[in-house]
Amino acid sequence: MPRINADELDLQEQVIRTNKVQKTHKGGRTLSWNVLVAVGDRNGHVGIGLGKAAGIPDAIRKAIEDAKKQIIEVPLVGSTIPHEVEMPYGAALVRMKPASPGTGVVAGGAVRPILELAGIKDVLAKSLGSSNPINTARATMECLKHLKFADKVAAARGRSLNDLVPWLVRKREEEGVLSPVIDTSEQPETTEVEVAATVSEQIEQTEQIEESEVEQ
Repeated sequence: MPRINADELDLQEQVIRTNKVQKTHKGGRTLSWNVLVAVGDRNGHVGIGLGKAAGIPDAIRKAIEDAKKQIIEVPLVGSTIPHEVEMPYGAALVRMKPASPGTGVVAGGAVRPILELAGIKDVLAKSLGSSNPINTARATMECLKHLKFADKVAAARGRSLNDLVPWLVRKREEEGVLSPVIDTSEQPETTEVEVAATVSEQIEQTEQIEESEVEQ
């Protein structure tokens, strides 16, 4: 997957979690911080990052830089997600379901800020398993990475949308949403010979037009 240029997006940052860490050495204890940050443009792009430093400002700066390198594009259907998804990360498990307009973001912990920064306004999400914020946040990102549009899946499989999800086609027809039904099985493949013949015909037509212009 090509990396998304964060400089072209109007990103917002939000700190999800700060954690103080003490490491014991021979001469004493060393205090440091790690910070979990989410960045997004509230329009289908979001990323998370983890930063570690001796001070909180430096840890936040490092986390933001790390999050900008991990931005992904999230497919949205209106104000919600295309389909239900459930993904684990470590001992954490996150489940998401589409919701009707006006529901809002029903989520908590580390899941809610990520969904809000991604631009999702209506969704039902539940964090299962471990409550570790870092693993929960990464499980949320795995869920968003596995979201797909039905049209693209149908085109990749060479099937029509009506064969895979007929209920979605009926729903779009009822709502009056114009969406072309992709059916690659009925479209004949163009061979190299046919392409070459078409190109040669176009060249002959161009030469005839030039000759007629010269005679005039």
